Amino acid sequence: MKITEATRLKDLLEEYPWLKDEIVKVNEKFEMLNSPLGKIKADVHEMSKRSGMDLDLLISKLTDLIDSHQD
Repeated sequence: MKITEATRLKDLLEEYPWLKDEIVKVNEKFEMLNSPLGKIKADVHEMSKRSGMDLDLLISKLTDLIDSHQD
């Protein structure tokens, strides 16, 4: 799956269910995914804004995390 700013978190978690537990390695602010706030229908752009993380860096880190699990 190619990750863009419009990629929805819900779609990422459907494709890679393990990502919910591993995403905190990208940014500790994503711990909120394990709370009721994690139900928000956010896309990668919104995740970038809410975490204060650069969009391109976030996409790169998510891609790297996914790639490392496919080896």
